[in-house]
Amino acid sequence: MLEKVVEFAGEALPGGNAMPPYSESQFLVELGERVRSSRIHCSMSRRELARKSGISERYIAQIEGGKGNVSIVLLLRLTWAMRRSQRTAA
Repeated sequence: MLEKVVEFAGEALPGGNAMPPYSESQFLVELGERVRSSRIHCSMSRRELARKSGISERYIAQIEGGKGNVSIVLLLRLTWAMRRSQRTAA
């Protein structure tokens, strides 16, 4: 997931491929969609992801809905929780 986020962010950062100005709200919506699809791919509920990442279920719902202005540190926590879940499922 982290690779997808980095690739996506690179499109919107200066020197990236995005057409300026890149909509911040659209960025958050697309990011939320990617977080949701990654969570579903890992067969995790929001509740399980919240428990494993230490981020509230409500805030995860806001992120997935494109409403939460998420930090890189929180993205790392989400990624770590999803990767850990995949390793234990294998």
